[in-house]
Amino acid sequence: MPTSHAINKALLLLRDKRTFVLYCFIGVGCFVTDFLVYTFFVRALDADYQSAHAVGCLSGTIQSFILNSRFNFRVSDRLVVRFLIFFTVALLGYVTSAIVLHGLVEWFQLDRYLAKLATLGVVVFIQYNLNRRVSFRPGPASQPRASTDDAD
Repeated sequence: MPTSHAINKALLLLRDKRTFVLYCFIGVGCFVTDFLVYTFFVRALDADYQSAHAVGCLSGTIQSFILNSRFNFRVSDRLVVRFLIFFTVALLGYVTSAIVLHGLVEWFQLDRYLAKLATLGVVVFIQYNLNRRVSFRPGPASQPRASTDDAD
């Protein structure tokens, strides 16, 4: 059973890394959406796994932007510009994960669903840091965030 010291230390870490923890929490929900769309396209529509990956990523990206801008980074200014930057970061993540997905499926003969899950680990930290520093950077009219996260 964890000691109260260990629990307090974990709570302090969570508070200090609030933005990253919430980003991951939101990301899990968005990945579930992405994975369900991917699975539907592959199983129900017999779509190519890369096409399904593209549609799944797009659905997760839109959901992620909406939730992160509103609840995590709490920005409401320049949303169109922020979305375009966010989408560019997501596109970088998509290309990276598509290459990894191809390699895992075609070269290593990994199951299409396990390979899709494996792509998640490839892009999380890169996208978080780019989005935190670029997409959701407080603008001139924004209030600075209270959290001082660094997931580097």
